Amino acid sequence: MRPLREALSGMKRAPVLTVLSVMAIGLSVFTIGLFALTAHNIDVALSDVEGRVEVVAYLRDDTSEELIEIARHEIESYPEVLAARYISKVEALYEASRELTEFSDVYSDLEVNPLPASLEILLRPDFRTPTDVEAVADRVATYHFVEETRYGREWVDRIYSLRRVAGGAAAILGLSFALGAALLIGIAVRMSVLARANEIAIMQTVGATDSYIRRPFLVEGLLTGLGGGLLALVMTFAAYQAVERTLVTLAWLPELWTAAGLAFAGILGMLAAGRAVRRELRRLDVY
Repeated sequence: MRPLREALSGMKRAPVLTVLSVMAIGLSVFTIGLFALTAHNIDVALSDVEGRVEVVAYLRDDTSEELIEIARHEIESYPEVLAARYISKVEALYEASRELTEFSDVYSDLEVNPLPASLEILLRPDFRTPTDVEAVADRVATYHFVEETRYGREWVDRIYSLRRVAGGAAAILGLSFALGAALLIGIAVRMSVLARANEIAIMQTVGATDSYIRRPFLVEGLLTGLGGGLLALVMTFAAYQAVERTLVTLAWLPELWTAAGLAFAGILGMLAAGRAVRRELRRLDVY
């Protein structure tokens, strides 16, 4: 409890410096929050598009529904397949007329339904790579009553490539923002420690050990980092609300991400304080 009491006492004695440190840390982590919000929404958008990846198997007109039902159950047993839905010729015509309203009159005047029955095959999230989609399409095409399978190969390839590029860019930019924030947090906490250099010198003169001197500063660095993290969280949420109300609908950050951001700010504040105090103690030892 002593380190906590002394840390709070030290923060009260220098409220302006404490507020400035919290603000500096908050602005540093805020840049990471904005980046995380952007990266998360890009990932959500790609996942939504990826979720529409499906294999469509067009069936021969003379195929019995009993045979189709058996095949549907077999296809649903594939490890890559989430669900397989049978679309009859009548349902295909109805969905086409509903989705393509400009051709509704043409569809209503048809004497013969030209659209084939089909099986729409949805894949599990872990099996939506081009290789997996192609493997499922090729396997379904082996049924003798399947005339053709389609899945939009170029579209699937582009989605997969875009996800890989986005993932790599997010990792590089995220690391860059984190390093920048770490440097700014280190500078902010270092200034706070230097402002209390005399206090450290007095404690060392009266015989206090280095660990005894360091502990309150570690707690103060942790509290300052957490304060900056909370400020960054509030600022990020405000930016999220502003964009959602005026521009586009966004997804808020997962709870694990926000907790990790707060922990990141707190731990960096504590580590920066520990490093700053250690450097100051070494400087005093020289004299």
